[in-house]
Formats: sequence, structure tokens, C-alpha cells
Amino acid sequence: MSEEIDGYKTIDTRSEGEHKAKSSKFIGYLFPMKEEADLVDILQEIKSMHLKAGHHCYAYRLRDTNIYRHSDDGEPSGTAGKPIYNQLLSYGIVDACCVVVRYWGGTKLGTSGLISAYKEGARLALENATILQKYEEESLELFFDYAIMGQLMETLKKLNINISEKSFDSTPRLTITTRASVIDDTIIKIKADLLNRSVEDIVEDDVIEGLRFGTEKD
Repeated sequence: MSEEIDGYKTIDTRSEGEHKAKSSKFIGYLFPMKEEADLVDILQEIKSMHLKAGHHCYAYRLRDTNIYRHSDDGEPSGTAGKPIYNQLLSYGIVDACCVVVRYWGGTKLGTSGLISAYKEGARLALENATILQKYEEESLELFFDYAIMGQLMETLKKLNINISEKSFDSTPRLTITTRASVIDDTIIKIKADLLNRSVEDIVEDDVIEGLRFGTEKD
């Protein structure tokens, strides 16, 4: 898995932007979104804020399920939801929903005018967002003997490896979390540090006495 494949962009907090076109007002909102069920709450919040708005058009993209949807909410087909969705694509944003609210200004904008206005409303919301670069993560279990526990913990600390779970019973175990694309490299670095060798000298068959990785057979 390459670094490009395991990386993605998203947001953590809401943002907004406002655009006017021929007296019509378009207000764009960008929300974090984890699952399709979140849409109900998002639209309810927006509609309660803008009871007199004529349209509440939206688009969203979800990363894990690879699901996307968009709605014109009564605007001519293809003039609202799709331009909003294309802005999410342009910025590469996932796990987010963008809603653009329109207040009628008394002048028709035409197909191209609507597309441009909804696109701009979404763009401004995205432009004002704090976009986060994140990565797919993968967990790996480390089974170890208590005799090497101190050395192992020091190695993980030195390599700045996140320990997500600990179990200290008859079979002690640690669960570490790292980027999916570098999990094999992480194993190599752990072995190299514990064996006091360079990473270039480490081969797959190298073993650490008293340590077994979850990817290895007993």
C-alpha cells in the first residue's frame, strides 16, 4: 500500500461561507460526517437555522463505505447537488457533508448561473475549513515475555510508536497502531533497535527471543 493510497483529507469542525448572485444569497456549510445517518441531524440543524430559505441542497462523501450522494432539493436537475459534490472532489475531502442554502433574490439565474452560485457557496465553505491530512491505520499485536518488557517499551517509546492496548496477564500483549503503508517497516525498525543493528541488516526471518508479532506464526 503506497503513501498516496493510505492518505486522505477530512475535517473535524464545521465551517461556512457566503456568496451572493443577483440578489440571491447562497450560504455554504461544511460538516464532519461519519455515516449516512448523520445527514438527518445535519439537515435538521440547517433547516432550523434557515426556515425561510427556498432550498437546502447538499452533497457528501464517506471514505470507509465509498458512498456519496447529492441532492438538488427542488432546483433544476444537476444545478446544485452535483456542483457541490464536485467541490468535495476537487478538494479531495471525505467524511464530510456540504449543504448550500439558497435565499431567493427575485431574479432567475439560469442553469449556468445556478451551477456557478452553488459551486461558489461550497467552495467558500471548503476554503474556510481546516483541512486535515490523515492516514489509514492498522493495528498489530506484539506478544512478549516479561523478561524483555522493559527493553521493548523503551524501543516503542524511542520510535514514537503508539500503544493502543495493553494486556499484562499470563500471555502479555501490546497492540500498536501505525500507518497501514508502513507497518512492515515498523516491524523492521523494532527488530533493528532490539537487536542493535541497522534496518538495512534486518531480514524477514530475524527473530527476537521472547517476542512474537501478530503477523508471525507460533
